[in-house]
Amino acid sequence: MKLWEGRFTEPSAKSADDFNQSLSFDYKLYWHDILASIAHVKMLGETQIIPKEEADTICDSLVNILADIEKGNLSIEGAEDIHTFIENELVKRIGVKGKRMHTARSRNDQVATDLRLYVKDSIVGVCNKLKALISTLLQIAENNIQYIMPGYTHLRRAQPVSVAQYVNAYSEMFLRDLERFTDCYKRTDVMPLGSCAMAGTDFPIDRKMTASLLSFSEISQNSIDAVSDRDFVAEYIFCCSTVMAHLSRFCEDIILYSTDEFGFIDISDAYSTGSSIMPQKKNPDIPELIRGKTGRVYGSLTAILTVIKGIPTSYNKDLQEDKEALFNAEETVLNCLGIFNELLQNISFDTRKMRFAAAGGFSTATDIADYLVQKGMAFRDAHAVTGQIVRHCIENHKTLDKLDLYVYQSFSSLFGEDILERVKVNRSVEARKVVGGSARSAVRENIRSITKRLNRMFKD
Repeated sequence: MKLWEGRFTEPSAKSADDFNQSLSFDYKLYWHDILASIAHVKMLGETQIIPKEEADTICDSLVNILADIEKGNLSIEGAEDIHTFIENELVKRIGVKGKRMHTARSRNDQVATDLRLYVKDSIVGVCNKLKALISTLLQIAENNIQYIMPGYTHLRRAQPVSVAQYVNAYSEMFLRDLERFTDCYKRTDVMPLGSCAMAGTDFPIDRKMTASLLSFSEISQNSIDAVSDRDFVAEYIFCCSTVMAHLSRFCEDIILYSTDEFGFIDISDAYSTGSSIMPQKKNPDIPELIRGKTGRVYGSLTAILTVIKGIPTSYNKDLQEDKEALFNAEETVLNCLGIFNELLQNISFDTRKMRFAAAGGFSTATDIADYLVQKGMAFRDAHAVTGQIVRHCIENHKTLDKLDLYVYQSFSSLFGEDILERVKVNRSVEARKVVGGSARSAVRENIRSITKRLNRMFKD
């Protein structure tokens, strides 16, 4: 039975029913729909809008329906959407009393409330995955503070850095993702129930009571806006998109660094695949898939933004399209975070190769320029002199740490014997003690800072 068919003189076409239905995907809301209905009915009973004993009967039956679904004793099928399914099942079990459940409520504010409850729970789930990932990264950083690797800009060797500093860079990215989700939660934590179709209700409901029962921090302040607001869905998917952007960047690094050309990282066989024709191949399919799935989440963001950009004021059926985009983004992000965390726990670094590579590409050239500045030369002049030294090395197949002192002094009399120590990779890394720098002391402080911020977010 359709909940709205009283006004119509002929049944809807099967093709129209098939096109309208959302049960095939909004079944995921069953738990939140039942939870919201129980809170709503309790409020109706307490305010005597419906008899208290009938409210108790409805709530008891809803609890039983939830239990039957959870145990697999009740299949979700045969209705237009999850909300109709649950109401029909309720009426089937307790008769006309079940029809009182929808008093002082519309499908519009019901759906909006279910969705906000779902997104709130989903945010908690994604944040827990992010916390687990950051914890793994912190452990990797702790284990690799003493090792050095080349840092890159424009995918060219730039300066030597600590392996731990490199790993911490991604912890910082994922921490920002956590902060974004935390902010998104605040704007999602607003209850629209009581807005009804779009104008509110003339029943003497107690919205604050319902909000308290559902653990909402606030209630919506405008019923027209409340039933059609899906900003929180768009914001949630945007947060998912930034997570995927950071995962994709990390995956790109891992793919590159695990090639024979780099050889910095080895991915465990348990998280690699082979070739159907080339026996020697070991392919990084998991990071490649994560990199590819990023586009799926971006597509969901584009979809929800397109849905909400052109709808007129208040509720429109276009908003049914919010759920598949939401569910798809959520599933993709959770799966990618989970498998990527496992992959990271099973990678190993070839620290010898990384250390050797860090010494190449004239990576300590900036240290020479800084040295000259500290001796009194203007930076632009120091930059030019250092460039000439690098060109000399290229033309003579030399490296900066293999040049004799007299060669340095042929470019500038400011060079002293200490320049020979200054151009060493270890010295370059350890010299950068500034907050956020590559020195071991700075990296340890960064690890402490990340840990502190992570713990604070979860304590709050």
